[in-house]
Amino acid sequence: MEIFQDILAAIGVVLNGIPQGLLALTYGFASVPTALGFAVGAVACGALGSVAPISFQAETIVLAGNMGKNRRDRLSMVMFGGLIMVVLGLTGALSAITAFAGDAIVHAMMAGVGFMLVKVAFGMVKENSLVGWVSVASAVIIYLVTKALDPSNALVYTIVGSLIISSIAAKIAKQELGENAISEKMCRLKLEKPTVNPSVIRGALSLACLTIGANIAFGNITGGMAGANMNVDHLTVYSGLADAVSSLFGGGPVEAIISATGAAPHAVWAGVIMMAIMALILFFGLLPKIGKFVPSQSIAGFLFILGAFVTIPGDGAAAFATAEAGGSVIAAVTMSVTAVFDPFFGMLAGIALKLLIGWTGLAL
Repeated sequence: MEIFQDILAAIGVVLNGIPQGLLALTYGFASVPTALGFAVGAVACGALGSVAPISFQAETIVLAGNMGKNRRDRLSMVMFGGLIMVVLGLTGALSAITAFAGDAIVHAMMAGVGFMLVKVAFGMVKENSLVGWVSVASAVIIYLVTKALDPSNALVYTIVGSLIISSIAAKIAKQELGENAISEKMCRLKLEKPTVNPSVIRGALSLACLTIGANIAFGNITGGMAGANMNVDHLTVYSGLADAVSSLFGGGPVEAIISATGAAPHAVWAGVIMMAIMALILFFGLLPKIGKFVPSQSIAGFLFILGAFVTIPGDGAAAFATAEAGGSVIAAVTMSVTAVFDPFFGMLAGIALKLLIGWTGLAL
């Protein structure tokens, strides 16, 4: 019975990951090489006994997709961002950075990313008003209902339900589906040459800043569900390595997530099973085939919920709850700059203001 529960938890997380994988395809990330990232995660979690699996994460996909001018830039951002995280994890510098920045800045940065998700969601609504609005409306209704009935799985119900409903609406309206789905040959890998330019450097630093906050927040939440002490440095190393390996062959980012496998009887192996299933789906080129039945804008509702209902309220409240001098202003500046520019500039602005307040003794 416990093994069956492990498998059910794994399948639930897979269902949550597939639509976000489809989102990655719309930004030009290939599905087959992303399987390498999931393989790295599965091996690492099994070897280290880590309860925090990695998977497609909407925040990172949207950030890389919007900051990269083209596919090569996006892949390079993900690869260099992953390598930065590997170094931070191996040296233990992650804890030092977050301790120096403080909770207000880290949470405010994450809340700023929430605004970015909402902006992308309504950008999709403008692209396809029928699918976009149906996706947003159905996502809001499903989330509110399931949040009251089964809060731990509300996001899974939301992403799957809104995706199905909006896809049906597009089919009824006789819209052409899967316009962004590009078939891939199973198990085929091709080395991609990275590039370095100011945009890529900025994007890699932004992805690293976002990943710092996500690893701490998501990793500890999943660890708490499993009743385990989470080693964030381990998570940082294998998630960064997974990003670097995946992107080197054209794949998308795979990051820490809040995973239902943390509540499974055997949290470690439930996570490993989930990543193994995702790796197989990707290796055999099945994700683009699923995409042929799903309009790319069907993910708009989930992005809106993730940003407006989950990230902004949760991280925003945590950011403004700090008692440090000028904490609310620091949080507001970090959040605003992140939302307008990117997480790297947001964190930089927050730290600069924090140092200024500390040096001058002014409490805003």
